[in-house]
Amino acid sequence: MVVIPPPEESPLRLHHLWSLREDTAVGWDEEGQALLLSGPQGTERIEAPTTVVAEALHRMELGPIRLANLLQPKDGAAAGQDSYTVVLSVLRAISHLVIRTLSLEDLKGPVLSVVPAGRTARFAMARVPSQRRVRLRPNVTITVQGNAFLLECGALEHRVQIHRPEAMWVVSLLAWPTTPDALVEVAPLPAELTLAILGHLAGAGMTVAAG
Repeated sequence: MVVIPPPEESPLRLHHLWSLREDTAVGWDEEGQALLLSGPQGTERIEAPTTVVAEALHRMELGPIRLANLLQPKDGAAAGQDSYTVVLSVLRAISHLVIRTLSLEDLKGPVLSVVPAGRTARFAMARVPSQRRVRLRPNVTITVQGNAFLLECGALEHRVQIHRPEAMWVVSLLAWPTTPDALVEVAPLPAELTLAILGHLAGAGMTVAAG
């Protein structure tokens, strides 16, 4: 399995969104020099954050954002890319607090969200080779949580919230061993969306190799 960074956009208008766990509060320390991220797992301290890092975290506290929206065209492409790199570095350091959401630009809401469940949780979207047979991890449970389905497994450090039928179609097809190519052929979805859903499920550990 090859780990790849998710693209910011695509012709299908897939969006990769970032937010903080709902139980995480963001605030400044008493000197106003460091950001404190507080939650049930303790407090993370980010010393002397740049303006764009502070803005990103405050906005992520309120809900999912596209990191590309933080880039300032007036600063030039190089400066914007530098800011983007700095933000990504901070988010990787606090990845156990960061929710990753896949969305479509169709005003119907998010497709799925990968939620960290452990302090050492590290998520990266994964690309499964086109002919590799995979299936849903056998001990993954599927329950209803509000308006979403929740996939979880005690051995994993992420949960996956399924917000839309498109993601559930892919999950249901993974009940039996299949390949990404077969999923693309069978699922009634654009190929890129099918593979993005699979990539998030695989990155969260919800799939295993099948013989």
